[in-house]
Amino acid sequence: MEIDVAKRLQHTEEYYFSKKLREIDEMNKNGAQVINLGIGSPDLPPHPEVIKTLQEQAALPNTHGYQNYKGIPVLRQAMADWYDRYYGVKLNPNTEILPLIGSKEGIVHICMTYLQEGDEALVPNPGYPAYASAVRISGATIKTYDLSPDLNWLPDLEALEAQDLSNVKLMWINYPNMPTGALANQHFFERIIAFGKKHQILICHDNPYSFILNDSPQSIMAVPGAMDVAIELNSLSKSSNMAGWRIGMLVANEKRIAEILRFKSNMDSGTFFPIQMAAAKALNLDKSWYTQLNEEYKNRRVKVFELMDLLNCQYDVNQVGLFVWAKVPNTYADCYELADDILYKANVFITPGGIFGTAGERYIRISLCAQTAVYEMAINRIKKAIQK
Repeated sequence: MEIDVAKRLQHTEEYYFSKKLREIDEMNKNGAQVINLGIGSPDLPPHPEVIKTLQEQAALPNTHGYQNYKGIPVLRQAMADWYDRYYGVKLNPNTEILPLIGSKEGIVHICMTYLQEGDEALVPNPGYPAYASAVRISGATIKTYDLSPDLNWLPDLEALEAQDLSNVKLMWINYPNMPTGALANQHFFERIIAFGKKHQILICHDNPYSFILNDSPQSIMAVPGAMDVAIELNSLSKSSNMAGWRIGMLVANEKRIAEILRFKSNMDSGTFFPIQMAAAKALNLDKSWYTQLNEEYKNRRVKVFELMDLLNCQYDVNQVGLFVWAKVPNTYADCYELADDILYKANVFITPGGIFGTAGERYIRISLCAQTAVYEMAINRIKKAIQK
């Protein structure tokens, strides 16, 4: 018996990494020992005090039940304090913060709460594939906007205003940007908030990379009036090395928190209490945690730059975040040809930029989530492959 998948999934492809990792797994079974420099899953552990908190709380007999959909007060207060301390944004922990099981689920929650058939959503090209997937699953129509190095990978708002925006209900932005590593500034955030108000478009800012190799973390919510027209997602995955713990947050005004909670509360039953307590501990660490983390990433980035030079790729040394984004030389037809060439000849996996949209087809992305010795090994393998 054959049953068709729902229409919402008929044009939703399996995540690229899911398919590629299966291929790499098969290569490894045949002895390849592929070095994976593709996925941004932090390889470093959280702070020891964070792990200790988890262990202590998990050992208690009364911490294992269902949790409140809005998260525990201790965690919401820690999130509010963190926003105040690092972004200069004052939030009401009871009404303007919604803890999430990772910020990726927040992307779906927002789209499912506000979008339906007939609506349009602005999605960046290149951009995180989850934005387009979530819009598609909601039944709405994706309306892409191109990013380019000419504008430092910022949206061309004048070009957008020349288009018909009457059906556009929300817009996804992401700075520090993934995959390009570009930063936005206060002036841009002010302009995008004004743009959202003028066109009645909900501005959704995905902000998980603001502490990685970035001396001045920023939140769009620091812009006066942002709470009227913006939602921000944030995460402990990158900044606290807690990717597998699935802890994120959504910041918005009280009305939007309540609206999104109407959807979210039908999807899960809250986060494990010990994880919430450990996340609160992580958010209360002092600045030295981020300084130490970024020293390690700086050392790794030097090696990734060396690898990019070996491949004759061009990159911006001022980019930030957990990856290095670089332009592919003209000797390759596109990013996929280079990525496959390196995978099959050197057993090194690099992410082709085209998976983030057509505007990324001349680019590749390398993750900083490997030890320096691993980059050295990758460099040596590629050197040998080039010499053959």
